[in-house]
Amino acid sequence: MSVHIKCRSRFYPRSSIERFIVPDKKVPWSVEFKEYCPKTYNAPSIHGKPWADPDIRNPNFTPKWNDIDGQVNRKSYTGIYKISDGMPLNPFGRTGISGRGVLGRWGPNHAADPVVTRWKDSNHSILQFVAIKRGDTGEWALPGGMVDPGEKFATTAIREFQEEAMNSLEASQDEKNKWVEKFKDFFSSGIEIYSGYVDDPRNTDNAWMETTAYNYHDETGTTVGALNLKAGDDAVGVQWVDITPILNLSGIEIYSGYVDDPRNTDNAWMETTAYNYHDETGTTVGALNLKAGDDAVGVQWVDITPTLNLYASHKDIVNKVYKTIVPDSRENK
Repeated sequence: MSVHIKCRSRFYPRSSIERFIVPDKKVPWSVEFKEYCPKTYNAPSIHGKPWADPDIRNPNFTPKWNDIDGQVNRKSYTGIYKISDGMPLNPFGRTGISGRGVLGRWGPNHAADPVVTRWKDSNHSILQFVAIKRGDTGEWALPGGMVDPGEKFATTAIREFQEEAMNSLEASQDEKNKWVEKFKDFFSSGIEIYSGYVDDPRNTDNAWMETTAYNYHDETGTTVGALNLKAGDDAVGVQWVDITPILNLSGIEIYSGYVDDPRNTDNAWMETTAYNYHDETGTTVGALNLKAGDDAVGVQWVDITPTLNLYASHKDIVNKVYKTIVPDSRENK
């Protein structure tokens, strides 16, 4: 599993805070990095929330690191994490920003993710899973969420699926009772498929996401597979997605707005939303033999250079991608 790719993106989520650039070789804490001077960010929106830790400088805050602290699980799946100057250190290394960002807990923040699957057709040739569209980033994701204090991981996974993929928060009590009867056996057969660290853009040097993922498979497609899914809670979309070798859910929205398009007039114009899907290893989309289709008459990989000339505002959009992946200080290295 790739680590510290998304959590070293240029800007920290829901803010204008720019991360300190951390080269791949300097990510581990064991590697000396004297120049490292990250900004500290603690989102004001989490201060005083009942689900969040107090300020770490609060003398009354005495957490039990690497242990079960009352009903809060401060253990990490990665093992024992280090404490430096009273603060936990991200076990996978530097992220370019200190503090806890928008995360509620210092140290590990535990989540649970249900992977609900079915077969697309009777031939069992294509496996599908339920994905929700996040309201905050517009990305497609698993319908999971944070584990409440004292809550079992499997309970969280089921609750989050019902809230985000079935809109249970707005369902009637009668509907909920029917779901309990219909799904009591289905959701009792989950198989744990992963537990560990998550490369989450919200991660910082002192707070990070970890998850436990459960697979719930509807072999016949007659239970969850037959549902009319409905997005709810903080999800703005939900659908069944084919699982393919080149599945990529990590698109990042880089631009939304007006386009300088030759078809524009005084009374009609083009606008767009552009997403970047980056193949870091070059082994998925980067390894494909591309073939033009639909209304395209050619397709190829193109070098991003200052003299690049593209249709409409596409050059500006591609340049935004370049600056996101290759910040100024990396360009000549």
